[in-house]
Parts: sequence; structure tokens; C-alpha cells
Amino acid sequence: MIKARDIHKYYKNGKEDIHVLKGIDLNIDQGEIVAILGPSGAGKSTLLHILGGLDEPSKGQVSFEGNSLWELPQKELSGIRNRLIGFVFQFYHLLPEFTVLENVLLPALIHKNRDAKEKKEKAEGLLKSFGLEKRTGHFPSQLSGGEQQRTAIARALINDPKLLLCDEPTGNLDSENGQEVCRLLKKLNQEKAMTIIMVTHNLDMAKFASKVYNIRDGFLR
Repeated sequence: MIKARDIHKYYKNGKEDIHVLKGIDLNIDQGEIVAILGPSGAGKSTLLHILGGLDEPSKGQVSFEGNSLWELPQKELSGIRNRLIGFVFQFYHLLPEFTVLENVLLPALIHKNRDAKEKKEKAEGLLKSFGLEKRTGHFPSQLSGGEQQRTAIARALINDPKLLLCDEPTGNLDSENGQEVCRLLKKLNQEKAMTIIMVTHNLDMAKFASKVYNIRDGFLR
């Protein structure tokens, strides 16, 4: 499903080049749950963003379902990110001026293959499945951390992506809410054969992954 070949990433720090990723190769098949572990600053999030087409590698190629992401026109790459890849971030990135329902609907508004009624019903169904049916009219500031993260996951799923990328999805949650997010992700994988790649410090999350990698000093092991 997704292949990464010889991925390098450099960042400028004044006159110095910081070599964050050093020739990473990775193959991930449809339906796998992959956990990437490593200390802060090891490049986990950078790798995830490259795999999802959010950040371009300094060198190397990423192929998603046979498409070399960084050889695609920008419009086509944006379409793949919107339709086929869902993103869940540690800090949720919910828009504070929009309600829970409106936040979940946002990616669907770009995707024009469904009518407005169908999109709304889809969003309401997702929120209900995550126990948020009584929060649809609330704003993010009125939600707990666990509710915000479940809202963010619902938003990532609104377009039925084939690939879900999770960047420290339990990083800001207590143990109970973290376990709930783990259960949700496992259920998605089992029911929809959804491919999930997550970077995390949480060893409990890594326990339900089919593959576990460690990234350290720019290398994936």
C-alpha cells in the first residue's frame, strides 16, 4: 500500500544541516497497524508527515498505492490527502470557532462526491459511534481532552480514508481516555481493514500493532 525508499530529511540550523532522517526504507501493507516508537526529536513526526504527503523528503521517494507522491501535481496530491488519508494529531487542531459537527464536516466540504445531507448524516453517525451525539453543537473549548481527540478522529474518518496517520494520538490524554482511543483505533482496523500508522511514546498503544519499529539517530530499526 505504501512504500518509502531511501528517505532523507535535512533541516537548516543557521549554516548547519541537521540530518533528521538517514535513508529510511519502509513497506506497509493494506490492513496493517504499524507503531513507530522513539524519543522526542528522533524524527517520528517528520517521517509520518512525509508518508502522508504533508512534508517533502530532501531525498527519496514515497509511493502510495502505486503513485509516487512527490512526482504528482500539487492538486492531485492534495486530492489524495483529502480523500484517501486521514490525519490525527496530538494537539487535535480543531477550529475553535466551529462546533463539533462543523469541525468533523470540514474535510467533506472539499470532497464533492456526496451531497450536503449525506455528508451531515455521515458526520452525525461518526459522532454517535464515538459517544459524542450530545456534543454536536458544542465548541472545542467545551469538551474534555478525550472528547476533543474523539472528535479529531471522527474528522479524520469523514471521507472514509484507506490510511489513517496518528501523531501521538494519546499524548495529551489520561490513561482512561488513552485506552479508549486505542480501542477505537483497533475497532476501525478490524471492521474496515483500515491501515493505521502511529507514532507514539505509549508502549500500551504499540501492543496492538502488527509491526513495531524504533527510530533513533535518524535510522529505523
